[in-house]
Amino acid sequence: MKAKVSIIGAGNVGAATAQMIAYAGFADVVLFDIADGVPQGKALDIAEACPLWNSSASVTGTNMYADTAHSDVIVITAGFPRKPGMSRDDLLHANAEVIKNVTFETSKLSPESIIIVVTNPMDVMAQTAWKISGFSAKKVIGMGGILDSARLRTFISIELGVSPEDIEAIVLGGHGDQMVPLPRFTTVKGIPITELLDRNKIDGIMRRTRHGGAEIVSLLKTGSAYYAPAAASVQMVKSIILDEKRTLPCSTYLNGEYGISDLFVGVPVVLGHGGVQRIIELELSDEERKQLNKSALAVQTLVKKAAL
Repeated sequence: MKAKVSIIGAGNVGAATAQMIAYAGFADVVLFDIADGVPQGKALDIAEACPLWNSSASVTGTNMYADTAHSDVIVITAGFPRKPGMSRDDLLHANAEVIKNVTFETSKLSPESIIIVVTNPMDVMAQTAWKISGFSAKKVIGMGGILDSARLRTFISIELGVSPEDIEAIVLGGHGDQMVPLPRFTTVKGIPITELLDRNKIDGIMRRTRHGGAEIVSLLKTGSAYYAPAAASVQMVKSIILDEKRTLPCSTYLNGEYGISDLFVGVPVVLGHGGVQRIIELELSDEERKQLNKSALAVQTLVKKAAL
C-alpha cells in the first residue's frame, strides 16, 4: 500500500506539490481546500495526467478533513499569499489563525503523521503547528532552507555558467530577509565559491537570495512563487516517506543547539522516517553566529507577536 500524503490548501503551491508527487508516483495524494470544487477539479485534472506519466498514484480532492485521516505526511500550504510590497511578516496574524485551525483538524485525524509547514511566515507557522498539534518537535518541520538553498544554487549557476546539480549550498536562520547564506559551505563540486567568485559578486548573490521570494512577487504582481516551493516540499516528503536520510536545511525546533532554545529556526537536519532524525551543528565563525542569532531574534520577535 502506498504512503498517503495530504496537502492542505489547493492553491498554486498545494496543487503544484500534488502534481509533483503524483508524477513521481511514490505516494497517494489527498488535496484539501475549503473552496467547493477547487480541490476536486485540480485533483481530477492531475489524476487524468497520471496515465500519461505511467504513475499509479491516486489523487483525490476534498472539502472534508475526514478524507485526510491516517496520513503519513501532512503538507500545510493553506493561507494568504504575499502581494507586492508585503513582507512575509505582514501575513502573521491572518495565517496564524489558518494554521491553528488546519493543524487542530488534521493532527487529531492523523496522530502518527509528520507535518510539513510551507505557509508564511514559515518559521512562526511551524512553531504554531507544533504547539497546536502536541506532536514531538521531530515530527513538525518547516520548509524554507531547501527553497532558499535552491535559489542560491540557481544564482551561482547563472553567474558561473555551471550546472546547478554540481552546486551544494546551506542557508541557515529564518525564512525571510534575515536568512543567513553561508559562502564558506557553498561549493561547486567541492570547490568553495570563495575560490571562484570575488567578494562583491558573492555579496550580490547573497542579497538576491535573501530577496528571492520578493523578486518573484514583484514580477508576478498578482501572486507569489509556487514551482520551487512545491519542489522543495516534495523533496522533504520523499526523504521522509522513503527514509532517504537526506541532509537538508529545514526549520526545526532548537533546544540549545547553536545556542538557541525554544524556537524553530532553519539548520541542517537529517530527514527520514519519523521526521527529523538528527540536527547537524556546524562550527560557525563569530560573524556567522552573529548573523544566525540576529535571524533567530527576528523569528522570536514574530513568535511573541503571534502570542505563542
